[in-house]
Amino acid sequence: MDLGAFSISLSVKDVVASLAFYEKLGFVSFGGDIAQKWVILKNGDHVIGLFEGMFDQNMLTFNPGWDQNAQNVDSFTDVRQLQKQLEEHGVDIITGVDDSAEGPASIVIADPDGNPILIDQHR
Repeated sequence: MDLGAFSISLSVKDVVASLAFYEKLGFVSFGGDIAQKWVILKNGDHVIGLFEGMFDQNMLTFNPGWDQNAQNVDSFTDVRQLQKQLEEHGVDIITGVDDSAEGPASIVIADPDGNPILIDQHR
């Protein structure tokens, strides 16, 4: 199952303070909008998203259709197909997507310990 690019999405109290901290670890701003209180950071192939006030807890994030540089890949599995595969494997879908639609969409599942996993397709 190809879930796409991987990153960690962190729910932070202060995006500016968190950005300053992760910059000390060698991460550089890669995308986002600090004025909207979210920023995406990169260090090599490692990607971290910092989100102030957007999520209740940290989560794993996968982006079907993207590589680790947020560039479109030619071939990918649509999030609706991933949802179907996950359901066939007995995975509970917390937040699903209408399988008759097309384009950007996301689903949320959780691992056995309750850690949320966002599968977020941007195209």
